This record gives sequence, structure tokens and C-alpha cells, in this order.
Amino acid sequence: MRTIYPLLLLLALAVTACGGNRNDTMDNVEENAGKLDDADKMAGTMAGEMTDGTVKIIPMPDTEEFATASLDSWEYKGGQFTYAASNYDFGVQTPDADALMCANSAKGQHAHLIINNEPYIAKYDPSFAMDLPDGDHHILTFLSRSYHESIKTPAAHRAVKVTVAGNNFASQTDITEPMLFYSRPKGTYTGEKDTKNVMLDFYPVNAPLGAGNYSVAVEVNGGKKMMLDSWQPYYLQGLPMGENTVTLTLMKDGKAVATPLNPVTRKFTLEAAPVEAGK
Repeated sequence: MRTIYPLLLLLALAVTACGGNRNDTMDNVEENAGKLDDADKMAGTMAGEMTDGTVKIIPMPDTEEFATASLDSWEYKGGQFTYAASNYDFGVQTPDADALMCANSAKGQHAHLIINNEPYIAKYDPSFAMDLPDGDHHILTFLSRSYHESIKTPAAHRAVKVTVAGNNFASQTDITEPMLFYSRPKGTYTGEKDTKNVMLDFYPVNAPLGAGNYSVAVEVNGGKKMMLDSWQPYYLQGLPMGENTVTLTLMKDGKAVATPLNPVTRKFTLEAAPVEAGK
């Protein structure tokens, strides 16, 4: 953060030249520099970037809005899931996909189905067959952009505790406790574009993030915890090739929340693009 001091000094001189009180200005500069040093110690930057010394977490740019997208109905009967959505289309490309420079599905927009915080299942059609084991399950499903970012509105998701019997929901109730569901990264990323910016996306339920509320601790490859208190997608940068591990923990007042399926750990792989024959 030492590099910001010349900039702060220039700002101070500019304010003084415009008629500001130099002593007051320099006090503000020193105060702001101190705040930036404190932020640096906490692994943050002015732009919201965080690092554990190896891997960076950077907020993604604003993405395509789906303010009116709605998952109007959702059911599981006879081994068949059926989704009915409005202001949202399955199987089409999200308009800003190419601009984001991260992994994108050629199959288009889809629903993520997360059962007991296991790796999500992506479904590109609003109706599909699937066997679920009998018993109790925590399930989250949400409408997704083609590049796998969740649509973060109440109308675009369902979070339920269910009892399954004979490939039917025998009972279904909304999840009422605070929970955190893991979505991305997942699977294998190949080539420079997909491995440079790896999207981190998660879904808190009944757990608003922010000062005085909940936060999410992120550990990458067993490194230092990085704390996030804003619900938005992020880029992971600086990941090594090969297998990587991310652990997400829902936190409150500096402690892990005692709630089902918390924390959650997922492995994923980065690979270089295959070398074309003759090159």
C-alpha cells in the first residue's frame, strides 16, 4: 500500500491549491493513509480485492440483471423434476457472457440443483428425470446465468428440507435456519481464459451478509482465511494448475455457525489447454 502515498500527496496539494486548509487536508491524508495500512494488514484493498498471499479474490464486474426472473413453481413427482419460470429462458446464452472472461456453458442458462451441499447438478431443460434416495435432504435450487452465476433474488430460488419416499417429495418445508450453499468453482477448467478468472459463487439462505450480520470465510488450498461480507460473485486469481481446494464457512461474530452442512469443502482442477498437433 506504500505506493498510494504519492497519490494522496498529490490530492492534498490539489485540495490546497483550490483553497482548502492545508493542515486539515494533511491530517485527512495521514488519517486515510493509516486506514489504508490497516486495510492492507487485513488483506484488503481499496477496490475490494483480497489475498491470502498467494491467491486473490476480486469482485466480479456487475453482471446481467434478472430483477424480474421468477421460479414460479417447482415440484418433484414420480422421479421427475419440473420447473416453471417467468422472465427467464433455459438454454440461451446470457448476453454479457463473452465480456466476463470466465468459464461459460455452451448449453446456455440453466438451473443449479444442490442436494445436501454436494456438487450442483446443472439442468438446461425445465423438466428432467432424476432418482433421489429415500430420506431427508436439504435442497437448494436456483436459476443461473449461462456462466453459472446464481440469480440472487428471493423469487429465483427454492431452499427446502424434504423427505423423499419412492421418488416423490413426501413432505416439504422451507429451510428456516441460516445456511450456506456452495456453488462454484466446480469440475475442471481448461485454458488461459477459464483458469485465469475462476468464479467463486455461493448462496446464503436466511443469512444476510454484512457488518453486524453474517460473513463467509474462504480458504483456498489450506491458506489464510479471507472474510467476505458482500453477497456477489468473485474471481479467484493466481490459482496453481492441478487440483485446488476451496472451503467455505458461514460465520457470525467471528465463529462458525452451528448449522447443517457448514463448512463445505470442494475440490476442482485447472488444466493448461492441450497443445495442438504440429505446434
